[in-house]
Amino acid sequence: MTKAVQFNHEFMQEANRLKRLPPYLFAVIDQLIKQEKAAGKDVIDLSMGSPDLPPPPNVVQALADGVKRADTHGYSRYDGEIERNLRKAIADWYHRKFAVELDPNTEVLPLIGSKEGLAHLSLGFLNNDDIALVPSPTYPIHFNGVIMSGGILYQLPLLAENNFLPQVNKLDPHVVRQSKLMILSYPHNPTAATCDIGFMQEMVDWCRRHHIILAHDFAYSDFVFDGHKAPSVFNAKGAKDVAIEFHSFSKSYSMAGWRLAFAVGNASILKTLGKTKSYIDFGIFRAVQYAGIEALNGPQEHVKLAADTYHRRMKLFVEGLNAHGWQTPMPKATFYIWAHLPLKYSALTSMEFAQFLIEETGVACAPGTGFGEYGEGYVRFAMVQNEDRLKQAVERIGKVLAAD
Repeated sequence: MTKAVQFNHEFMQEANRLKRLPPYLFAVIDQLIKQEKAAGKDVIDLSMGSPDLPPPPNVVQALADGVKRADTHGYSRYDGEIERNLRKAIADWYHRKFAVELDPNTEVLPLIGSKEGLAHLSLGFLNNDDIALVPSPTYPIHFNGVIMSGGILYQLPLLAENNFLPQVNKLDPHVVRQSKLMILSYPHNPTAATCDIGFMQEMVDWCRRHHIILAHDFAYSDFVFDGHKAPSVFNAKGAKDVAIEFHSFSKSYSMAGWRLAFAVGNASILKTLGKTKSYIDFGIFRAVQYAGIEALNGPQEHVKLAADTYHRRMKLFVEGLNAHGWQTPMPKATFYIWAHLPLKYSALTSMEFAQFLIEETGVACAPGTGFGEYGEGYVRFAMVQNEDRLKQAVERIGKVLAAD
């Protein structure tokens, strides 16, 4: 009889760079939601910024047509007709929207979602002695990408008293000398802060002066309210010397699951980003590219409808919180509410409060600490439920706030 051998699984330990990553925010929240639903609770999920509005019908039709085309099922090729047409559509859209001229062959790079592109940007440029200047709080891939690439993460605090804008002129000169990359994102997730062209010009000038790559995540450019407009980094003079800008179809066109985005700008930066991607992926499903062309070139009514819908929801939610004593400012952009913890719960961490809120009310939000160290003390609500559900959420929260 063969003797049983006890197998040692210690060799299966994950890489140290993965151990450095914080718990993924939405995985933790999803587990809480799952537990509450299993207990029979009606959960109103405002945690993840996944649009609930449908994509434009013409874009859905273009996808369906694209799937039927014989030339959409092979590997994507950079010099293919569909690929060239998508890059041209992106360049034309940028010119119409921001009056920015782009060479579609060298200054446009489609991506499998901007999250992928941001992660690969750090992988393509950061050595283990390079610093990346990353805002805190911020969209998690901004700092997780740096950690996974082995670079050095240096947090730029975004504070309410500074309108959630980084104060780069106060940085230690030694830190600046080691810095290779800075990431910005306005309109900002999670704080919903905005910036003007003056600030953007300052950041471009500063990065040019210190030879630092500037990456601007511009996913919420269409969700700016009350007549305001969000500037592209390329509306600042000299930006193409140091900058690239990321944009996504996920929010503007409600195509989050389609995984389609693009980066534009400095040709050398994009060349390295494209080289990095070439070792890892085979490009974007061509039928999705076909639909992306339609989204950019077709009617834009959906974008305005989406912005108006989210703005209306934000007003309803903020007015409701304020009416119940949770004083929260009305954001100028995005579809997020960035709320400081109510005074009576200020002794809790943001994660503890988020857990308390879902357990007591069935309303799920995102704890600020999931967006970085300086997100502590806040929670984020995403306006991705209809108005009736948002009214229910506010009523439930109000009852908890009123309780002794």
